[in-house]
Formats: sequence, C-alpha cells, structure tokens
Amino acid sequence: MSAILLRVLVYAIIGGAIYFGIRRIINDWRAQFRADDKAKHARDIKEGQRPDVVELKRDKDGVFRPGDGDEKD
Repeated sequence: MSAILLRVLVYAIIGGAIYFGIRRIINDWRAQFRADDKAKHARDIKEGQRPDVVELKRDKDGVFRPGDGDEKD
C-alpha cells in the first residue's frame, strides 16, 4: 500500500513541477509579447508625429486617400 502512495506522490510532484513550469513559461512569454506590443505602439505613435508622414483615411468608396487633417469623423 505504501508503494502505491509513494508512486502517486512522485507522479503528483512531477506533474505539479511540469504544470507550474509550463505556466511560468507561458506567463513570461505573455509579458514579453505585451512589452513588444507596447514598444511597437510607442514607436508607431512617435513615427506618426513626424512631419513627412501622410495619414491615409478611408473614403466613402473604400479607397484610402490622404486626409485633410482638419476633418472629424
């Protein structure tokens, strides 16, 4: 009986270590992806403020054309 309990305990420890290890890897990746997305967004905002960048707006016919800048949608 004690051999069965020992075997179950070993399997539970190994299973818990695998579960918490995978969980930590996924959380680390998720945090890294969030940081990358935040950096990309900040770079896009900064790039969009340059004077040589033209912002395109979708027209009524679905074609993207340069916006006037003073229009409010």
